[in-house]
Formats: sequence, structure tokens, C-alpha cells
Amino acid sequence: MTEWPKSSGRHALGDLPVLKGGTIAGATLAWRTHGTLSPARDNAVLYPTSYGATTAELDWLIGPSGVLDPSRWFVVQVDMFGNGVSSSPAETPDYPALVTAYDNVHAQRRLLREVFGIERLRAVYGWSMGAQQAYHWASLFPEAVEAAFIVCGSARTAVHNQVFLRAQMAILEAAPEYRGDGSFLAQPVAALRAFGRNYAAWAMSQDFYRAGLHLSAATPDLESYLQTWEQRYDAKRAANLLAQMRCWNAGDISDNPVFGGDLAAALGAITARVMLIPGATDLYFRVADNEAELPHLRSAALRPIPSIWGHRAGNPADNPEDTAFLRRCVEEWLG
Repeated sequence: MTEWPKSSGRHALGDLPVLKGGTIAGATLAWRTHGTLSPARDNAVLYPTSYGATTAELDWLIGPSGVLDPSRWFVVQVDMFGNGVSSSPAETPDYPALVTAYDNVHAQRRLLREVFGIERLRAVYGWSMGAQQAYHWASLFPEAVEAAFIVCGSARTAVHNQVFLRAQMAILEAAPEYRGDGSFLAQPVAALRAFGRNYAAWAMSQDFYRAGLHLSAATPDLESYLQTWEQRYDAKRAANLLAQMRCWNAGDISDNPVFGGDLAAALGAITARVMLIPGATDLYFRVADNEAELPHLRSAALRPIPSIWGHRAGNPADNPEDTAFLRRCVEEWLG
């Protein structure tokens, strides 16, 4: 098996005030790197995590034959706040009610500067909430980003997306273990099972189920398949899942003092080349969302993934065809 240089660590940020009020006490970001940083520090690719995921769970696409090639790029993965590895509410007293993508990318910029001396990124690559962070990077730090790959993400969380998110949050908040302040007396086991089952209806498309792709030797019927979605969140702390869902719900590259809610201005500020890569059957981040953003971007291309895997087409760990599509997209602009 091919190996490449890897490293990992945690970066202390001190007490970190956040955009919507409050402070993350003793904030830290966890990180992993793959490959070698060039002497000119000009081959860095940032790869932030997505909802509920850790860097360890998402590094499958990094490799010489993967989507991000560490023999060419210095790939920096960063764990989002709230994912249970970087500072998160279940492990941090008095964690703020809302920590946004804005807060995440500002902390990530500090990490890149203070740990690696990186001022400019060859690209930011992100899926789902990682794509929201990539969009924030390109808009807030236009001088620092050459290219952005927005995989199954949008500049602003759409209303229909928020309907799903608020239903999922309501499942957690209805649990008898919920304290009412974003924290829980204990893990709400029954609520987490319902959370996972409802998630399954949204993460994959109607076409995915119609084609029977949920069935396998390990999951020969619908019930066994849904149980895998229950188990997906067994090891995740409910407070962390709720906090990151609040972040996703609030996603908006213009909701900050720089742009004052003007989405067109926030999109227009981007100088990076932006490749919008929605899933053709994604129920969260629709192709139409990216189509609406396209006219406001200076240099952009739209490359929908021709897949029935719904949102998971953008994180196709078990889907070689969609993985190959993503690799071709990266090669088109970074090759």
C-alpha cells in the first residue's frame, strides 16, 4: 500500500469570541496533514470536515489515486468546532449557543498561519458543511484562495434545507433528556435512533431506494438498513450533533459584518475559481441553488454529479463511479 507523509495535532486558540455571542473557552482545533508542504508553501489544499464527521472518517478520499493526491498537494484536514474532536459543547463548559462557519474559517486561518506559515491556499475542497466552509473561505479571504471546490453545498442554506434541519433538531430537543439549553442530562438513545432513521430519508435519493441500492448481504431488508442509520450516531454526543446542525441551519456567507446580509455582494467578492459540484439528486443542496449563485460569481463552472446517490454522491466512499467523477473535477482545475 502506498504511504505518504502524515502528521496530526491540536492548535490552541485561547478563549475565542464568536460572531453571534459568547466565547469558546480554551478553544482548540484538531488537524491532520497529508503530503509535504513545498518550500514556497504554494501547494496547500484545505479540506474541512462535514456534519458530524471527523478528519479520520473523511480521509478515505486522500491518496495518489484518490480525489486529493498527497504526492502533489499538502492536504490539511481540519475538524470543525462541534464535531467532538475540536472544541465541542459536550466537552466544553458554557459553549456558545451558535458557532458559525464564519467562526470556523477564521479559526482555521489562524491555524494555517500559526502552525504552517500558510498565507495562500491552492484550493479549498469541501463536501456538505465542508463546502459551506469552502464558500466562506473564498468570500471572506479572496486573496488567500485560488480555487474552491463546492461539493454538495451552497452559499446560503436554502429554506427547504432548513425545514429538514429544524425537524432533526426538534427530534433531539423533544427528548426527555434535553435540558433546554443545548445540553443533555444523558445520551437521548431513543431520540438518536429516530434522528438516524429520519436522516436516511434525506441523505439518499428516492431513486437510490427505488433501485434497491440500500439492500446488500449485510442489509437484506429495509429494517436492517435503517438500523445502520441508527448505529451511525451511537458514538456521537447529542449536544455536538445539535450544535453542528444549528451551524448548518445558519449557513450564509453574507451573514457577517463584512457583507451585512448581501448575498450577491458576498458572491461577487470571490476572486477564486469556483467549481460548483452539486449532486443531481441531492435533497439538501439542490442543483438549482448553485445555478442561482452562478451569475454572481466571477469565474465559476457547474458540474453536477450524475448520480442517484443523493447527498452521499459527494462523499462516495462506497461508490467508485462518483469518486472517479470527483477526481476528474479536481484534475480539471488542479491537474
